[in-house]
Order: sequence, then structure tokens, then C-alpha cells
Amino acid sequence: MSVSVLNTCFDAVSSIREGSTVLIGGFGEAGSPVELIHALIDHGVRDLTVVNNNAGNGEVGLAALIKNRQVRKMICSFPKSSRSTVFEQLYRSGSIELELVPQGTLAERIRAGGAGIPAFFTATSIGTQLAIGKESRRFKDSRDYVLEFGIQADVALIKCATADEKGNLTFNKTARNFNPIMCTAALETIVQASEIVKAGEIDPECVITPGVFVNKLVHVPSPVSESQLIEDGISYP
Repeated sequence: MSVSVLNTCFDAVSSIREGSTVLIGGFGEAGSPVELIHALIDHGVRDLTVVNNNAGNGEVGLAALIKNRQVRKMICSFPKSSRSTVFEQLYRSGSIELELVPQGTLAERIRAGGAGIPAFFTATSIGTQLAIGKESRRFKDSRDYVLEFGIQADVALIKCATADEKGNLTFNKTARNFNPIMCTAALETIVQASEIVKAGEIDPECVITPGVFVNKLVHVPSPVSESQLIEDGISYP
């Protein structure tokens, strides 16, 4: 698979269509591809289903995408945090849908989707409202399990530390989080990289995501700090 190295984030996201399911990497601010998200806002496509651990903070990044009414449904684990107000307001007004998923289950649903596993059973959520309406089964260990389905998306928006021209990726510590598994579970993976080097310059032992899972790269040498944008009172666009 050839990897396209593009000049701008807007060029990278311009293929995303209305109604797409979009995996967006990150755990809060860590590993969030803010520049790609802002380019998606500029692109203007709507009716998106977005999968992320959170539902955005302040009025930048994912929160700005939601505020701009481009997201129809959020699939996430933590829709509420200290700086998340946009999603809550829209959800309470009935303007956006929410599928709440336990964090470990969310990670496994994405991993399963990337591995071609259509569904799996887990004990997580048994006996809670999150299990209502789902198939459950008792196995030989005499425990009850609920059926969860793998997540596969049209596109993944990813942030990495270093990429080579073949699309091999490394991540910076906790910024790794959901990013690697999301790369495997999308038909198209778009990556913003703080550094792009020539093929062979990354030690193969240090590669976290192989280039076979990457379609597009864009160089973002100085990614913005989401928390700093919020502190500065920035609202995008």
C-alpha cells in the first residue's frame, strides 16, 4: 500500500464524506489530532458518527466539531469532564445522540473491528442499564456475559510523534492510547505527524503502527496544545 504525504490537513480530510463514521484518537488532550479535527470542521461535512474516548473540551478540537453541528452521534466512554460543556448542552436538548460504552469495552470493540472479529462476549456491564436490549449468555464458568460488536469505521484521524515515508508510526508515551488500534479499524487512516523521516530511519523495534495501516500523512511540526487554547479562550472556528 502506498502512503500519500500531503501538504495540508485540509487536503488530508477532503475525502471524508457526509454520514461517515470517524474514529478520532486521543485520551482527552493526549494524542488528540486537533489540527485534523479543525480541518474537518473547515471541510464542513455533517451527519458524522464519531468514536472517541471523550466528547471534547472547551470549544476547540472535538468539542468545536460537535458545536458546529457536524456530529450526529457520539460513541464514547466519558462524555462529561470538567471542561466539556458543548456536548452536554446539545445532548440535553436532544440535538445529538450518545452511545455510552465502558472504556475497556470501547477499546476491545475497536480492536476487534480491526482484527476482523465481528462480535465478542464480555462480563462488563452485566446487570446495568448498558446491558439492556443486548444478547446475554451464561457460559461454563457460570458467569453471565453480554454480546458486544466490533467497531469498523470509514476513516480514522490519528496523531503520532514520528512517521516515516512508508507510514510506520511511533507515539509519544500516553499519547499512544487509542491511536494504534484505531489505525487498524478504519478503511482510511489519516495521520498528522510531528516529524516525518525517510524510510529506514525508525528502528523497526520501535515501530508501533506498521505503515500497512496508514493511507495519508501530513506534517504538523508544532501541534497546538488543546489545554492552552482553552486557557486562552479560543473558540474554533
